[in-house]
Amino acid sequence: MPSSLNLDIETALQVLFFLSVIGVILAGLAGAQSIRAGLRLMFFRKRQEMIMRGWRNIILAIILAGVAFSLNQYARPAIYRVFPPSPTITLTPTMTLTPSITLTPTITMTPTITETPLFSPTPVIPTQMLTKFLGQVTPNPDAVFSSLQFSRKIEGNLPVEPLVEFANPVNHLYGTFSYDKMLDGSQWTAIWLQGTEIVCQETKPWDGGSGGYGYTDCLLPGEKWLPGEYEVQIFLGRQYITGGKFKVTGDAPTPTRTPIPTRTTAPTSTRRPTATQIPSITQTSRTIAPTATMRSTITARATLITSQPTATQQSTVAPDVRVVTSTGTPGSGYIP
Repeated sequence: MPSSLNLDIETALQVLFFLSVIGVILAGLAGAQSIRAGLRLMFFRKRQEMIMRGWRNIILAIILAGVAFSLNQYARPAIYRVFPPSPTITLTPTMTLTPSITLTPTITMTPTITETPLFSPTPVIPTQMLTKFLGQVTPNPDAVFSSLQFSRKIEGNLPVEPLVEFANPVNHLYGTFSYDKMLDGSQWTAIWLQGTEIVCQETKPWDGGSGGYGYTDCLLPGEKWLPGEYEVQIFLGRQYITGGKFKVTGDAPTPTRTPIPTRTTAPTSTRRPTATQIPSITQTSRTIAPTATMRSTITARATLITSQPTATQQSTVAPDVRVVTSTGTPGSGYIP
C-alpha cells in the first residue's frame, strides 16, 4: 500500500505541474491578445473592458506560474512529511560473469566500387536478317507487345504451364505474347539466342491482324539444347519491341548413333539345264540380184516319127537343147 501511494503522489505532482505550465502559457497569450484588441477599439467603455480582461488573464498566468513553481519545489517534501516514502528494495549483487576469450579481429576487406552501368544496351537486329525483309508496310510506331511467356506446348496461342526454367530433355519450346495496333504486311522478326549464338530465327510479313495472341517457337534436336540462359528478342521492323529470358538445366541428351543399313546380297538364281537344239539344215534362200531382162529361150523337142508296120524305135538321143542358169548379173546381158 505505501509503495502504491508513493507512486500516486509522484504522478499527481507531475500532472499538476504540467497543467500549471500549460495554464500559464494560455492565460498569458489570452491576456496579451485582449489588451491589443482593446487598444484598437474606438469606444472607451468597451476598450476599458477588453484591457481589464487582458490584465486579469495576465495576473492569472502569474498566479499559475507561482503554483507551478511551488509544486515543483515544495510540494514533494511537504507531502513526504505526512506520508513518508517506503524504503526501496536493495538490489542483490549478481554473479559476475567470467570474461570470455576475445576473438582476434580479422582484416575486413575494403569493399570495392562496383560500376553501375549508365544504361542497358538495347538489342539490335543482326545485319544478315535485313536482307530477308519482304514487308512492304511501314510498322505502326504505336504497336504494343506484352512480355514473353515460355512453355513446352500451347493451346489457342496461349501457354500451357508457363515456366522460366526447363529441365532437359527439351525439344520444342514456345514463346507466347499478346499484341495490339499491328498492321498486316509489316515486317516482324523473332531471334532465339544462347549467349551471342543464334539457335532459331524467323522473319516474315505480319499476318495476324491488329490485335490478339501470338507465339514464336523453336524446334531443335534434344542434344542442341545445351544448359544455360537463353534469350528471345522480337523486332518490329528494325525496332526492338519485346523479349524474354529462360534457362535450360541439366545435361543435354547424348545423340545416339543411327546404324547404317547394310547392303543385303540378293540370292543368285540357279541356272536350269536348257535343252540342246539339234542343228537343222538351214535352207539358204538364194538372193537373186536384179538382172537384166532375160529373153525367153525356145526349147526344141525332137520327135521321131516311125513308120508302121515297123517296130517302134525309141530314140534316146537327147535334144540339142542347152539351158544356161546364171547366178549374178551378166556383164552384157548376153544369153548363150
